[in-house]
Amino acid sequence: MIVIYHQNNKVVEVVQERAQLSFSSTNVLNVLLEIAQANPNQLLLWCDYDLKTNLNFPQIQNIFHHKKIMASYNPYLNSLLSGAIGYVEESPFIKINKKVTYPTWQMSSCAGGIYASVLLDVKNLIPAKGNFEYFLHSIAKLAMENGLFCYSEPLLLNGDFDKVQIKKNNTFVLFQFVKQHYKMRWVFLLFLNLFLYERKVTILPLISSLFYSRRNINKEILSTIEVCSSKNIAETENIDIIIPTIGRKEFLYDILKDFSLQTHLPAKIIIVEQNTNLKSVSELDYVQDEFWPFEIKHIFTHQAGACNARNLAMAETTNEWVFMADDDIRIDISFLKEAFIQIRKFGLEEITFGCYEREYDFNKKYLNEIQWETFGSGCSIVKRKFLKGIQYRKGFEFGYAEDTDFGMQLRNTGIDIVYIPKPEILHLKAPIGGFRTQPVLEWQDDLIQPKPSPTVMLYKILNLSKEEMNGYKTTLFIKFYKLQSIKNPIRYFSNFKKQWKQSLYWANQLKNRA
Repeated sequence: MIVIYHQNNKVVEVVQERAQLSFSSTNVLNVLLEIAQANPNQLLLWCDYDLKTNLNFPQIQNIFHHKKIMASYNPYLNSLLSGAIGYVEESPFIKINKKVTYPTWQMSSCAGGIYASVLLDVKNLIPAKGNFEYFLHSIAKLAMENGLFCYSEPLLLNGDFDKVQIKKNNTFVLFQFVKQHYKMRWVFLLFLNLFLYERKVTILPLISSLFYSRRNINKEILSTIEVCSSKNIAETENIDIIIPTIGRKEFLYDILKDFSLQTHLPAKIIIVEQNTNLKSVSELDYVQDEFWPFEIKHIFTHQAGACNARNLAMAETTNEWVFMADDDIRIDISFLKEAFIQIRKFGLEEITFGCYEREYDFNKKYLNEIQWETFGSGCSIVKRKFLKGIQYRKGFEFGYAEDTDFGMQLRNTGIDIVYIPKPEILHLKAPIGGFRTQPVLEWQDDLIQPKPSPTVMLYKILNLSKEEMNGYKTTLFIKFYKLQSIKNPIRYFSNFKKQWKQSLYWANQLKNRA
């Protein structure tokens, strides 16, 4: 590895295995690219000279365990872009948990690293000029969507940091970044949100940003870089399968047969069968009547709800890995074997698979491995030790966003949610799907109907920054206008505020159950 120490945007020294390397410029970007060109297979680190003694060398190989990883750490409170970036992007990558390894494109110049091969692949597409930290943000933002794994990594530095970063956020830089990395409309929405929620009139930054062109990179830009993680991620590869089911006897049988034919057999399958009829008994006679090459734990309950069912099933898991499955999916016989190949290849502790209907448009599929914004409750494998202490929150029962919230809980334990396109899962979307029982929602008879759905609002108040929340409110207001019957803008605005308030009320009621 090669370390570039910088101070006040100028290179102070470059070190490789305690030996000093020469460099022809004091500009950090120029030196970084110069070193990369001369050492295309090396890991390149950068570090603020004031943090030199804090750089945690024993953890470097564990952090950068394959070549498509970019990581940095900002120990201070603020960074290049202010929290106002949340007005533009609502995603898990905005509100960073600095206590754990956390996926984000928001990179820091304080300490970080990237493999030279990645840098060389993108250098001709992202101009190496201007602010060093802006350049790092730009690489991560564009390449993260195309297979680069980007993290805020506290293990990069030792020590406690309680002082506030002295640099001031620059509104011109914020608008420039939005213009270069998002669609044009977000520049104007940023301007609007800053005025609505912060009473800032940012006309000059808005005008200035219009002179910049949007940046793009080729989706296949990193395809030639081989990934082979050095992490010893799986000890036994023993796996439990959890399947909640209700009224899908035939579909469940088919997926059990698929599991029984696997070249890598599961150790145990936990089925949670639900039927709200208090006089009902299990209809899954084949669980006992047929031979299965794995243990089956069958739980029958009169309480409906996917959140409850998955929590019951997770409590019964005992093996190293857990596959969260649905009862209406189909898989090839080599699915679990190929899944563990991918887990070892990328050094993953969670993996979410492509799960598509048979006629799904292939062009709409994600073709690259990416850090995913959500989580698939019916198509994901997770290392069991990270499931301890987290559950599907009861407040989401019979609503939406429970899986997205579960993914956020995993991220906040330090686990990344990674989508892998292969092997695929076929989702049959059984016609008796959905909730299959019609729950009586507590707000369904309210005179003022909540907007958005209280469970969606619950997810947002639990996981979003205030800027993301306000940005969502603005876009919802704009999008919903053409879908509702009130066309008078003043009446619509008044009604929207009431609906939003009602949604907040119910979300907070649900939060107490979460």
